[in-house]
Amino acid sequence: MNIQLKKGVLELVVMNEISKGDQYGYELSQTISEHLSIADGTLYPMLRRLVNEGVLDTYMGKTSAGPARKYYTITELGQKHLQHLIEEWKELKSSVNKLLEGEVHNE
Repeated sequence: MNIQLKKGVLELVVMNEISKGDQYGYELSQTISEHLSIADGTLYPMLRRLVNEGVLDTYMGKTSAGPARKYYTITELGQKHLQHLIEEWKELKSSVNKLLEGEVHNE
């Protein structure tokens, strides 16, 4: 799949997955990688940026085995941002589908 296309939807996918439940970076990477191949070099800088923008927050969570992990959680601002991303995605998807299906004609 085209790298630029994946990067364009990765923020939506990341925000959506975290909205389903708090996750640590590796867990998030594994979940997304089941459907899209992503590099840690793409995911972690994005997570830092989203935290800096206030749409995600972090906390250290204990595990039954091993050291504490940094978990990502969505903020109230993040919920609003996610809804905006979903609306944009639906509009884009609809427009692209119309073009692919030949429903849009040049006048």
